[in-house]
This record gives sequence, C-alpha cells and structure tokens, in this order.
Amino acid sequence: MSEEARPTKRGRETLEAIHAAARKLIAEKGFLKTTLSDIVKEAGKSPASFYNYYDSKEALLEHWARQFQDEARERLLIAEATAPTDARSRVRIATRAHWETYRERLAEMVGVYQLAMVNDEFAKVWDSLCEEPVAGIARSIVRAQSRGYCPGVDPRLAAEAIVAMLNQFCYEKLANGRAATVDDEACIETLADIWFRSIYWKP
Repeated sequence: MSEEARPTKRGRETLEAIHAAARKLIAEKGFLKTTLSDIVKEAGKSPASFYNYYDSKEALLEHWARQFQDEARERLLIAEATAPTDARSRVRIATRAHWETYRERLAEMVGVYQLAMVNDEFAKVWDSLCEEPVAGIARSIVRAQSRGYCPGVDPRLAAEAIVAMLNQFCYEKLANGRAATVDDEACIETLADIWFRSIYWKP
C-alpha cells in the first residue's frame, strides 16, 4: 500500500471490510479461484474502493505476506526466548508457533503458496517466508550434532525437509474450508513428534 493511500477512518473501515472478505474467500476457495469481483462483492464495496489501496489482488497478497513474515519472526523469537532447555519441549513450542501463525494467517499462506507455483515473483516471496525457519532449524541441527545426535545428516537439507513437512501438513489440514474441523492439539503433537525424532536420535 502506498503512503499516499493511507486511509481515513471511513477508509480504514472500507479497507478492513476488503481484507476480511479477501481472507474469508481465499481461505475457503484458494487464491487462484478467488477473483477481485468476488472480494468486493463479499465486502459490499466497489472495485474502485479496492483500487484506492491496491493495484491488484496480488499486491494485496504481497502486503499480507510481509506482515506475516514480521509476525512469524516475532513469534519465533518469543518462542525461542521462553522455551525450556530440553529439546522436545523446544521443538513442541516452535511447532505450535508455526501452526498457530499459519492458522491465523491462513489466507496469506494459502495465497502465496498457490501463487508461487505459477508466478516467479511469488516463488521468491515463498522462499523468503521459508528461509528464516529453515535457517533456525538448521542451526538447531548443528547444535544437536555437536552432542552426538543425527550424525551425517545434512543440516540444511534436513531443515528444508522439516519446513516443507510443516507447511504442507498445515495446508492439507487447514486450507479449503477444513480449518473448523481440525484437532489443533493432535496436529501439533504429531508434527512435533516427527520433527523431534528426525533430529534427536543416535546410532
């Protein structure tokens, strides 16, 4: 959103309605199946209202994605700072942070994930969103290996595999209108257990 498009009070209400409509539709239908006409109809606004703030639904999505990245980074830092010292608890806390952020920012994650498959620019955005958790997990694997765990495992590749698992599982369980029926705790525990077991083993 450009600086000159900063909304007034009435404008903020319009923008909130557009965001709420877009989030609802993208979470239910996916980004590729959601049109700008769908969004403004759901919001009860005109296309001109949308174009006051964004050039396209892709521009809206990129704005959301950057917000998501900032929020995910903050959650991860808080999770790491407050986590217990034992590895299993740290993995569980990090898994919960990832799951809850994905759930709360479902439209962003679904949108960027789907658009990344057909748009080179959004492929870069998706890579950027994944890079921080990948780097953090890779560092944790290096620390685990210094204590004798998972010898011979490539930290970077293993971290990429774990993040891919987290993202794909979140997508399968939460996207396309399935979020309301999911057992969050069971999913978090399952992901955390697989993540923990993939690193903390010895020959």
